[in-house]
Amino acid sequence: MAGGLEIRAAHFPGRAPLDAYGNGGFRFADMSHRGSILCLPSGVHGWDAQDFPGLEEQDFQRLFDEAGEFDILLVGTGKTLIPMPADLRRRFREAGVAVETMSTGAAVRTYNVLLAEDRSVAAALIAVD
Repeated sequence: MAGGLEIRAAHFPGRAPLDAYGNGGFRFADMSHRGSILCLPSGVHGWDAQDFPGLEEQDFQRLFDEAGEFDILLVGTGKTLIPMPADLRRRFREAGVAVETMSTGAAVRTYNVLLAEDRSVAAALIAVD
């Protein structure tokens, strides 16, 4: 390889149910990803978020960019439910997206059910140990 090793952002180009979560990551489509993820109509993307508290609007930019492609956003906030700040929830509502926050485990299960029902759903999931 003339240019050396190329590091690319983690991305699976499709919608896939999540087979497992925990140990700091997720399994889907016969692959695994260490860290948090965004599940969008454009695919599953790696997400730099590590803790829900302190996330700001720019941390959700990819979701805002694709907001016209889904109606429901499930936010897995880690081991426990942490409410989304009102201003951020309002911003999603203005983009036409209903937001439900829950623990990551509950969000994974709900995402899989809605995906199986062919619903217009996306998920932002904080990885848990």
